[in-house]
Amino acid sequence: MSKSDKPHTRTIFVCQNCGYESLKWLGRCPNCQQWNSFAEKIVTPATSFRPVSSANPPQELSQVVIEAADRFSVPLSEFNRVLGGGLVSGSLVLIGGDPGIGKSTLLLQVSALVAQDKGRVVYVSGEETLHQIKLRSERLGMKGDQLYLLAETDLEVILSQIEELSPSLVVIDSIQAVYLPELDTTPGSITQVRECTLQLMRWAKSRAVPAFIAGHVTKEGAIAGPRVLEHIVDVVLYLEGEPFSAYRLLRCVKNRFGSTNEIGVFEMREQGLIEVDNPSQVFLSQRWGEAVGSAVVPTLEGSRPLLVEIQALTNLTSFGLPRRTANGVDFGRLLLVIAVLSRRVGLKLGNQDIIANVTGGLKIGEPAADLGIALSIASSFRDVGVDPSLVAVGEVGLSGELRAVSQLDRRVNEAARLGFKRCLVPKAGTGVSSLPKGIEIIPVGTLREAVRIGLVRGKASSNQPAE
Repeated sequence: MSKSDKPHTRTIFVCQNCGYESLKWLGRCPNCQQWNSFAEKIVTPATSFRPVSSANPPQELSQVVIEAADRFSVPLSEFNRVLGGGLVSGSLVLIGGDPGIGKSTLLLQVSALVAQDKGRVVYVSGEETLHQIKLRSERLGMKGDQLYLLAETDLEVILSQIEELSPSLVVIDSIQAVYLPELDTTPGSITQVRECTLQLMRWAKSRAVPAFIAGHVTKEGAIAGPRVLEHIVDVVLYLEGEPFSAYRLLRCVKNRFGSTNEIGVFEMREQGLIEVDNPSQVFLSQRWGEAVGSAVVPTLEGSRPLLVEIQALTNLTSFGLPRRTANGVDFGRLLLVIAVLSRRVGLKLGNQDIIANVTGGLKIGEPAADLGIALSIASSFRDVGVDPSLVAVGEVGLSGELRAVSQLDRRVNEAARLGFKRCLVPKAGTGVSSLPKGIEIIPVGTLREAVRIGLVRGKASSNQPAE
């Protein structure tokens, strides 16, 4: 009997990119706009509900006991920071990133460290042979004690094997390579990815064993089949980095057990991913003195203060409509700052191409970087350098006023630690309780005043607007 002749079944079409379902095949998905992404799926109706005895009966919240073993630290401080302090027992962690960015290297390093500290770890690879993993482990200088390798793609076989070993951690590399044989779809399809992840989640939570799964990303930079996976897993991490840069950023975008704004900074070397203890110094290492169009901003990534360099370049446009380009800063914030500089400060930017860039491949989303963006644009437009001993932080309002930012103490202390002498801050909410020695706090109320103070020769510039 053919599939179409089976009783009580129906055929639907599912987008392999976002999971959108349709009763008929579509050339383009109306949800994610992807072309030729629909695949046929046979659906059987759900069976009638039958009450079953629960293995975990309801328990009063006040009677739930948290054990010390419910969370353990990973012997890699940057990785530990992003996780929110350590791995939670039974948690499912998804790590995504571009091909070749270092996902497998990072997972193998973490596996080896946890194996030394906590005992057995199972590393399942659906894309590499055991010999290939061994070659990589030798390059990374790993002995591999208590680290068990399994080259398998059948999820039922994988679960039976790890059940026998009773590991302290399980790693699946990658989720798009494994499959369930009872499903008719191919490995990597939205149905296989979703069902395999659900099976792993049930196993991990029932055994209280944490699990890592690696995920491929699409050309747009999102995890393949992502919206399905992100709702299932407990933690979502992205490994990011510029193609020709040695530095990698591990960013948390979802965490049920901690902050979602933390980042970890690593450097890719021959020995693998090495932790960067002082990211601020790394991001500013190639900055030189009184650079035109460059300003330093103390930002916050989760609980960590970071000093980053924001660069801007203005140039008379060769076309009728000037271009605006933002790399690492929010495009909407860039347009806001340009509009305020034009309207409230008097800079004639209407005929200028403007490019704003954050060095080191970092992305800044908080409004506290507005003042740094404004100073770098004003510096480039007037061809005047920003004071090299100065950092600037503040949100720019539409009236040209500077608004207060959160956790100013931590930002100023990080600037003082790296040797900066002056700090431009908003006059509103200037109170710094633990003011470090050797740094001058300069409160300013408006963007016009900040531009006048921040530029080295601002007063003598011929482009200086009248007060």
